[in-house]
Amino acid sequence: MQGDKETNLNNRDYESMDSEEISLDQRVRSNLRRVIDPEIGINIVDLGLIYQIDVNEENDVQLLMTLTAPNCPYGDMILMESEFAIRSTEGVNLIQINLTFDPPWNPEIHVSDEAKYQMGIL
Repeated sequence: MQGDKETNLNNRDYESMDSEEISLDQRVRSNLRRVIDPEIGINIVDLGLIYQIDVNEENDVQLLMTLTAPNCPYGDMILMESEFAIRSTEGVNLIQINLTFDPPWNPEIHVSDEAKYQMGIL
């Protein structure tokens, strides 16, 4: 039986991993990783600033995100770079970015483990 499991694992079709098979929301998330919070020096995805990415049938993207604080001095820049990152994703049609502070950003909850390590809180 163990041999059958190994055979099945070894015969996986890895060609299905090409970029056409990656969903649009995953490609948008990947591009958003290029947006760096200049105050912290970590991308906005790992910082947990991206709450939700919705893509409809027409490939319109709706992004729900936050900032580290309502009075973030780089907020406008982060929003602009986020829009550019989404717009540069092949296949995206319309873009809507919604900014929320509910729930408020909390590094203990929202930040990835890797980013926590970089920030010195893990």
